[in-house]
Amino acid sequence: MIVVNGIKNCDSVKKALKFLKDNNIEFTFRDFKTKSADCDEISAWLKNVDIDKLFNAKSTTYRKLNLKKLNLEQTDKIDWLCRENLLIKRPVIQYPGGIIVGYDKEIYEMEFL
Repeated sequence: MIVVNGIKNCDSVKKALKFLKDNNIEFTFRDFKTKSADCDEISAWLKNVDIDKLFNAKSTTYRKLNLKKLNLEQTDKIDWLCRENLLIKRPVIQYPGGIIVGYDKEIYEMEFL
């Protein structure tokens, strides 16, 4: 089963959902605003994805929290991801082949078609 994690109003999530729907690929969607990812789940993702890929240093949340001036180390980034799921780059797609972070049509075509 494919699980798309993100928030409904994110453009990258919208593109991912459209790709899956257009290609008749079954999935479930989890909105971080209503059901957060916990630290155990984030740690599991990080076994397959680099922290710098998962941690969204370009997000509005990152800027609002003024995290740039904290010069975060890897462990700090993990702690922040656990506290504030909106710092997670979206979408995070869990599927039997692994994890994909972000929207990339070529990768989606290679993995799902």
